Amino acid sequence: MFRFRGLRRTLCVVAAALLLPLAGVRAAHAADTASAASAADAPGAGYWHTSGRQILDAAGQPVRIAGINWFGFETANYVVHGLWSRDYKSMIDQMKSLGYNTIRLPYSDDIFKSGTVPNSIDFSSGKNADLQGLNSLQIMDKLVAYAGQDGLKVILDRHRPDASAQSALWYTSSVPESTWIANLRSLATRYAGQSTVIGIDLHNEPHDPACWGCGDVATDWRLAAERAGNAVLSVNPDLLIFVEGVQTYAGVSGWWGGNLMGAGQYPVELNVPNRVVYSAHDYATSVAQQSWFSDPSFPANMPGVWDKYWGYLFRQNIAPVWVGEFGTTLASTVDQKWLAALVSYLRPTSTYGADSFQWTFWSWNPNSGDTGGILKDDWVTVDTVKDGYLASVKAAGFPSTGTGTGGGDGGGSTAACTASYTVTSDWGTGFNAAVTVTNTGASALKSWQVKWTWTGAQQITNMWNATYTQSGASVTAVNADHNGSVGVGGSASFGFGGAPGGGGVPGVSCTAG
Repeated sequence: MFRFRGLRRTLCVVAAALLLPLAGVRAAHAADTASAASAADAPGAGYWHTSGRQILDAAGQPVRIAGINWFGFETANYVVHGLWSRDYKSMIDQMKSLGYNTIRLPYSDDIFKSGTVPNSIDFSSGKNADLQGLNSLQIMDKLVAYAGQDGLKVILDRHRPDASAQSALWYTSSVPESTWIANLRSLATRYAGQSTVIGIDLHNEPHDPACWGCGDVATDWRLAAERAGNAVLSVNPDLLIFVEGVQTYAGVSGWWGGNLMGAGQYPVELNVPNRVVYSAHDYATSVAQQSWFSDPSFPANMPGVWDKYWGYLFRQNIAPVWVGEFGTTLASTVDQKWLAALVSYLRPTSTYGADSFQWTFWSWNPNSGDTGGILKDDWVTVDTVKDGYLASVKAAGFPSTGTGTGGGDGGGSTAACTASYTVTSDWGTGFNAAVTVTNTGASALKSWQVKWTWTGAQQITNMWNATYTQSGASVTAVNADHNGSVGVGGSASFGFGGAPGGGGVPGVSCTAG
């Protein structure tokens, strides 16, 4: 008997949080043309396409999506959550500092309605000032623009037909297929020429009675994905088309959107070649029970389960596979083993580079009721245990698509950097801080090192996105593998916890490599 994932509970409790926004200089301009991409040091410039199981940038360099889901546009808030506590720029900066390089933005078709008004945004003390008076789509524009300046990519996810609930099929009685396709085309047109938006996830978690390859126009998700994908590409042929699975194929059921068993025999074929990325969702017992969790061989059985449902597409070099959602509260030992096994299955970046599965973790938000998030309930503090599970599969950021100044390699000029230190929270007995490294030279950084000396007795208790040594009050932090490369005008960040609090902000120095 199949089991399916229930609708996530969204707990929209507005919480006040004191935040000193993460500092950082905006990343430099990078042109969205193939010629500019071929000259870029770091992969990811321009629009992307597929080749076998890999995703390649405009210059043909392989890239890896290693990102995070930030939900809210699909709810009755009609905007990403957490803006009731923080400025959107500080959140995107923090995502970058943690090593996430892509944001998946769920939305519902309600945001296209003229009467839709985004709500629960805090504008006090200058927070979110440039969002005031904007509608949902205009706020999405702001998020996309800032993410691009930070070197992050964005995937737009048609999550629901309206803000009330998930739908099994891509259409409902109130939101017909024609509206779904018209709104997809509208988004594709809106972001044409902006390569920060690399693609669209056509519909979230199709499930029974959705089928794959059955030939029924009303329920065959594969045929619907072809109709919608071709409509998107007719107005923006550069986008990737992300196609999720279904729930049941050939009598075998699994997670909603997680069953791609039929894609090998019945592939999604679009008018523009090399645009299809298949997407699976996978969850732990905090979302729902599945038979494989109680298998006596668990977790050794899990690679075989994943191979069966979606991994074979990657292993047989058929197409790239993006695990668009996976998450857990980590409350049980089973869930901890599941996440460790899945991360290993996704292939460590240090070993396989971009020849790996793509992924976006669910979620950034702490208010996903059955998974929690990377942020804790204060919308500031990082769940370093959960984030730590993902360390081996994180990947480098991408060239900025912002409009800052700056140039390319200076041809022998000296690399240089500066660092800024920000206390993000201080509760007396301890504190959290973030350090942003900015490339101020005329050539790309290959590595960096930051030093400071406290005037008090502070000791680091944990650090993420860098390694450190501490001798007395003096600390030296060195980049992690995934964030040592920083383009001209770009930035990278790391964070840490320490104790006791009340230490203030020391002077910091940065040495470029």
